[in-house]
Amino acid sequence: MPAPFVPSRRLPRRSRLPALLLAGAVALAGIGSAPLHAAPGKGPDTVADVAEKVMDAVVNISTSQNVAPSRSVPAPQLPPGSPYEDFFDEFFKRRPDDGGEQRSRRVSSLGSGFVIDPSGFIVTNNHVISDADEVFANFNDGSKLKAEVVGRDAKTDLALLKVNPPRPLVAVKFGDSEKLRVGDWVMAIGNPFGLGGTLTVGVVSARNRDINSGPYDNFIQTDAAINRGNSGGPLFNMEGEVIGINTAIISPSGGSIGIGFAVPSATAQPVLAQIEQFKEVRRGWIGVRIQPVTEDIAESLGLGKPRGALIGVVTENSPAAQGGVKAGDVIVKFNGRDIKEVRDLTRTVADTMADTEVEVVVIRKGKEETLRVKVARMPEDDKPDASKPAPEAQKVPPKKALGIELSAMSEDLRKRYRIKSEISGVVITDVDRSSPAADKGLKAGQVIVQVGQEAVASPADVEKQIDALRKAGKRSALFLVSDGEGKQEFVTVPLN
Repeated sequence: MPAPFVPSRRLPRRSRLPALLLAGAVALAGIGSAPLHAAPGKGPDTVADVAEKVMDAVVNISTSQNVAPSRSVPAPQLPPGSPYEDFFDEFFKRRPDDGGEQRSRRVSSLGSGFVIDPSGFIVTNNHVISDADEVFANFNDGSKLKAEVVGRDAKTDLALLKVNPPRPLVAVKFGDSEKLRVGDWVMAIGNPFGLGGTLTVGVVSARNRDINSGPYDNFIQTDAAINRGNSGGPLFNMEGEVIGINTAIISPSGGSIGIGFAVPSATAQPVLAQIEQFKEVRRGWIGVRIQPVTEDIAESLGLGKPRGALIGVVTENSPAAQGGVKAGDVIVKFNGRDIKEVRDLTRTVADTMADTEVEVVVIRKGKEETLRVKVARMPEDDKPDASKPAPEAQKVPPKKALGIELSAMSEDLRKRYRIKSEISGVVITDVDRSSPAADKGLKAGQVIVQVGQEAVASPADVEKQIDALRKAGKRSALFLVSDGEGKQEFVTVPLN
């Protein structure tokens, strides 16, 4: 069973470490303010000088909240008039002088954060301060200030706090996480297990990790020890710049096993800037649903190798639709940035300010085209609008192609497979279990919307497109299929 992802959350104050485990000591020695240089096969000589400059900017975040009362042991159900009724009332009910009510509990927890502005702006994780009634920042000199939550973003697990200090605070600056390389030395500072300011050193183990925690995952993976309570703390490069915000770990026990994850500064900075300006995040939106370009799809579209993001659905009247983007297009460049995979487009669009007109380069039917799209603000509910119902097709007997039984759309089929009225195309009524189509996941009830990027309305249209693809020397056919709810995806089916 794989180890779970665990937010490097804070530990309740009342908790105590059951034991202290001694780790092997590592000898560290001398560093200047310049970038570190180490002999081959060895770590940095020391990080003491860098740590001394940034340590006062790292804070412990303490939160508290009222938790509704709960009873861990239910009172027994006794028959009316039982001689034990008064006895159990003594244990399971409040006495009259308590007002007959159970009191709520006050729960405290700990995390980490860091100052990014001397005036008092502090960064932490959203999960550190979520649902808290009160938030406090505890500084390295022993002082403590109440913090106000300026704003938060659950999708990137970031939050911005503000304190009012009596004098300017020590602050740290963001570095460029895009310049990080696997193997670069990094330093984490935080509040593991509520122990207080703790420093650990490691390297960048990987970049652009997707741990399925949200739509904008591109975490820095590090082996610098990150534990519960490190959440929200900074990950520094060897120049003392913040290149990540420590957020999660993989751990079967809750402790560090050398696999920790940090939100890159390149992701965090635009989010925090919007929170500071608007008290919320205003992401860009163009109104498309996308899917990865596989090797089969790349071959079908004549791309040579997998790249870009394949457009599956274009929302009606969306910025993409108004800019001329069509289903089946592959976006390979957006606003001057190369799109190598799906996540690149998701993040790039989200980072683009609303009302910005950008150039979008697409591959359409093997040719490159440049479109102009005016980015809008992401709506609260990003769902494609319903299109106009397609006219009822004339009933014809089902046909077979590539092991797929095909039928023209009819009211009977709509009812049988619960296909919405706005979906048009050719209905799959059966698939040979031994066919390549079955291996690709095609099944009865799906609707073929396009074949080879051409719309189809009848089984004859499907056969015609398949014949044309064979004559063109294609090895597979690119199908755009929809389920009954309208969720579409591209599927490649071998032609041999």
